Amino acid sequence: MHDAERLHRIDQLLHERRVVPRAEMLKELGVSLATFKRDLAYLRDRFNAPIEYDRERGGYCFGQQGTGPRYALPGLWFSEAEVAALLTMSQLLQELDSNLLTPHIQPLVARIDTILGAGKVSSEELRRRIRITRAGARPPSNHLFPGIGLALLQRRQVHIRYYGRARDDTTERTVSPQRLVHYRGNWYLDGWCHLRDDLRSFALDGILAMQTLDEPAQECDDATLDAFFSAGYGIFSGNAVRWARLRFSAERARWVSTEQWHSQQRGGFDENGRYVLELPYSDPRELLGDLLRHGSSVEVLDPPDMREMLRKELQAALSLNAG
Repeated sequence: MHDAERLHRIDQLLHERRVVPRAEMLKELGVSLATFKRDLAYLRDRFNAPIEYDRERGGYCFGQQGTGPRYALPGLWFSEAEVAALLTMSQLLQELDSNLLTPHIQPLVARIDTILGAGKVSSEELRRRIRITRAGARPPSNHLFPGIGLALLQRRQVHIRYYGRARDDTTERTVSPQRLVHYRGNWYLDGWCHLRDDLRSFALDGILAMQTLDEPAQECDDATLDAFFSAGYGIFSGNAVRWARLRFSAERARWVSTEQWHSQQRGGFDENGRYVLELPYSDPRELLGDLLRHGSSVEVLDPPDMREMLRKELQAALSLNAG
């Protein structure tokens, strides 16, 4: 138990149990009598803690507050494990999108560093030991990200100029922001598109310009958002959901059987040790891309049109790379 955590635990025990016998206190803290006496002296000298030993009741307790500052432990006290977890979280956030988030979370990181103090795990050591690799990330514009986030939280509409890569076109549209989503290294804005009069997902790196409007955002409840954005596979959303049934080789099943492809997926092994995975999708593009990764280790059992799309993609790739 870290020093700060132990001091907090002494305070907690005395408040909860009123009187704590010496043996019970030592057992709870897991320290020697000498260490416990040093902790008591520190609490009394540094924080003016009115802790005393009551012989009649046979334990330590809070006595009458004497002269000087009133006793109180300053702020929140964290154990070293908790501080390490906070530092890990801050490091994840910084490496997730260093240019976007670092300026905003830096004050929090500085406070966590102060809390850690002289602990066994320094913040510098923790940052040196954590690495996050983001392949294929497309960072959005630094000056647009804070504005979109603020409009989302203030529940205001935004007018955006948006470049859609799928159609290779640029459109102007008004959007009521609903959620920011970080998916596979990239940021997306789920929102109600007033141009299409429907829910849409926008890649933030595709937003070329934005203006926050005075009009309040149109609200969509969580159930509606989940039904639209989480029903199908991956980032492609929609209400027209179909199910794919895939069969992976026994070798590839060692990995796929432990993976989460979709929250509603179903799976199981057949008699030959192959893994059959069933999952919903509303647009086949991302799912087909993931299947191509597995090459000859996956077979599309259903639906037939997806099986045909995969076959054509593989034939086109073979033709392109022939000779």
